[in-house]
Amino acid sequence: MAGFKQTYENNVLNKVFRNTDFTHPTTVYVGLYTAAPSDTTEGTEVSGGSYARQAVTFGAPSGNPAQIANSSSVSFPVATANWGTVTHVALHSASTGTGNQIAWAPLTTSKAINTDDQAVFNAGALTVQLD
Repeated sequence: MAGFKQTYENNVLNKVFRNTDFTHPTTVYVGLYTAAPSDTTEGTEVSGGSYARQAVTFGAPSGNPAQIANSSSVSFPVATANWGTVTHVALHSASTGTGNQIAWAPLTTSKAINTDDQAVFNAGALTVQLD
């Protein structure tokens, strides 16, 4: 992912270097965005047309630099209206609302999602690494 929210950066640093626990999500959800999130803004998430964030599971870290990737495909509902051009994804701690936005990244290729389209990320397509 391109960036982590400041809250999660602080949580990781506190856990690793100060042994301070934090409440981490039991489930992580993927959201689609038509305007970029950042460390200080939420961006513009897709809404309407049967859109819903989708749960994602990750495998164990591997590689150098170490990264994790989604262990199975993530399929969004078939769009019942135009969702717009999806340019970014974000990971969340909740299935609705802001929850805590954990991290975000631009898509390699933007994709217009129109009525009857479906966004799918194959296994291994969503990767997260700490740089």
